[in-house]
Amino acid sequence: MSRGVIQPSQQKLAEKLTILNDRGIGMLTRVYNIKKACGDAKAKPSYLVDKNLESAVKFIVRKFPAVETRNNNQQLAQLQKEKSEILKNLALYYFTFVDVMEFKDHVCELLNTIDACQVFFDITVNFDLTKNYLDLVVTYTTLMVILSRIEERKAIIGLYNYAHEMTHGASDREYPRLGQMIVDYENPLKKMMEEFVPHGKSLSDALISLQMVYPRRNLSADQWRNAQLLSLISAPSTMLNPAQSDTMPCEYLSLDAMEKWIVFGFILCHAALNSDAAALSLWKLALQSSTCLCLFRDEVFHIHKAAEDLFVNIRGYNKRINDIRECKEHALSHAGTMHRERRKFLRSALKELATVLADQPGLLGPKALFVFMALSFARDEIIWLLRHADNIQKKSTDDFIDKHIAELIFYMEELRAHVRKYGPVMQRYYVQYLSGFDAVVLNELVQNLSVCPEDESIIMSSFVNTMTSLSVKQVEDGDVFDFRGMRLDWFRLQAYTSVSKASLGLADHKELGKMMNTIIFHTKMVDSLVDMLVETSDLSIFCFYSRAFEKMFQQCLELPSQSRHSVCFPLLCTHFMSCTHELCPEERHHIGDRSLSLCNMFLDEMAKQARNLITDICTEQCTLSDQLLPKHCAKTISQAVNKKSKKATGKKGETEREKPGVESMRKNRLLVTNLDKLHTALSELCFSINYVPNLVVWEHTFTPREYLTSHLEIRFTK
Repeated sequence: MSRGVIQPSQQKLAEKLTILNDRGIGMLTRVYNIKKACGDAKAKPSYLVDKNLESAVKFIVRKFPAVETRNNNQQLAQLQKEKSEILKNLALYYFTFVDVMEFKDHVCELLNTIDACQVFFDITVNFDLTKNYLDLVVTYTTLMVILSRIEERKAIIGLYNYAHEMTHGASDREYPRLGQMIVDYENPLKKMMEEFVPHGKSLSDALISLQMVYPRRNLSADQWRNAQLLSLISAPSTMLNPAQSDTMPCEYLSLDAMEKWIVFGFILCHAALNSDAAALSLWKLALQSSTCLCLFRDEVFHIHKAAEDLFVNIRGYNKRINDIRECKEHALSHAGTMHRERRKFLRSALKELATVLADQPGLLGPKALFVFMALSFARDEIIWLLRHADNIQKKSTDDFIDKHIAELIFYMEELRAHVRKYGPVMQRYYVQYLSGFDAVVLNELVQNLSVCPEDESIIMSSFVNTMTSLSVKQVEDGDVFDFRGMRLDWFRLQAYTSVSKASLGLADHKELGKMMNTIIFHTKMVDSLVDMLVETSDLSIFCFYSRAFEKMFQQCLELPSQSRHSVCFPLLCTHFMSCTHELCPEERHHIGDRSLSLCNMFLDEMAKQARNLITDICTEQCTLSDQLLPKHCAKTISQAVNKKSKKATGKKGETEREKPGVESMRKNRLLVTNLDKLHTALSELCFSINYVPNLVVWEHTFTPREYLTSHLEIRFTK
């Protein structure tokens, strides 16, 4: 066989996609931190603001990427003095950009391999393969967009290279390619549209497979309500039946992620919008749902303007530009209301779900899918609100202010707590499911396959053997389960069976793919519940919207009906560390400190509020007590006698007998005294303070009740 021929079975597509996706998130984290540092006058590298180096920096940026050191000694003289310090202090920035270039090379190589292997993509069949492929495309695109937003990138790279040239007599060996990449990706999406022309078929096939998933997830609140979505009590007779679907992992797939796939995907392979009605339908639906997308953390992408700017220079795209403008108007007019109604529905749906599961935790087994769907749906709506409230593009802001958002977050935390508390219940249920029903069905499917090559047969047999060896006793004995190897094997098998001319083509055996996706979900219910909670309900993004986070908390405390949910804010601080990445360890301390300070501030404010309410109640009680003093009693008695004599005179001698204390009887339950309001507010806030005995944030334990005790001690001492 010639060396140029690619052997699909030896390309390790699953392993490469896994590694590159993880590395891509790490690179995004590093580039994001560079952008934030360069945007902060205090954190920016000193050489970029040093007046003595200003002319040299301007010269370097103007000539970039060319290197001219001989005829410009006067302008670059100052660099000679600082060269060693520049090399030392800008190395981290420079080599991060080099790492981005190497990551880009690896991604391009893998995309070419996937095209050469003619991989079959269908999110409902080979879920892991399709999801990881689309994730990689979006991560790569996002990385290049954020890189282009670092205004100082040319100055940093150029300064480092000039210092290197002066020190070693030659440019850094990576500089020519790196400099060219920076120039080429000045307008990253335009460059990538050209770059993705050969990848158009693979990418459009993967995107079009969303046509059965995305529209089903992107429904209105009324449609959810009519379908009685997430309700366990709407059909009592089926309450114990397992929640099943042919597309299990698609049911809790993030709507936010799908919209990023569709928007960026069809920008890169835009030709599909003109040739495929399904592609155009998905594109329009995504453009009508949001005005901006999350690139990474608090970096956003304004969809309609960017898409219009890219398409305006393409001949024959007037119709597509009109589509974009119409979708923008629709999004500005209707998206806010649609998402507001969804949040309203989800508040009641999650409350019902959390209440039923608290009473009957055994239902967490058969209805686990509902729990993760509920968490994913709620998380998507919260993130949508957070992103759009910070990037409002219309005059009316009513749709972007939700004073009841704390309630939705609180019910999410309740569901998360149920999953953590009753994890063994779920494990026991799914261990029985895997060792019984799943093993039998999978074995039958394998036996009935018309063709099953030896390698694939061995993997499938190992799946069956692994499942049949499980027992409930292992759960009761506290054994640690680990199915990560099995899941990676299924990912590998998807890759082997999705390439062209595979002996066993997954495209021809879709029922096998759907069954294995279901089994993989069941394995996660046994060994990966914590990871599933992070995947479906992580809200660490609040770490990067501190101002909005604090404003939501203040609104929650100010609204008496919402104060009982205020504990969700310190609980959210426990999410923050999940957004860190091992490729950027230096930010762990910064994010950890932020989580601690916010948690401390929230608990302190809750305790202060409770203390003030107790003080106000004491004042009210003192006022009532004062009314029993002799000077007040004499006046009150005389007023009562005068009132009785008037009544007796008016009734012409009729005697009126009143029971003692009648004046204290509540005439109407709608009449609420100030003391009633204070007691209600205090009981609601105390519920929140007592909701958890303690919470752990970045290996620090907080005890909410101690905050209240401390404030009361200080107040009573005064």
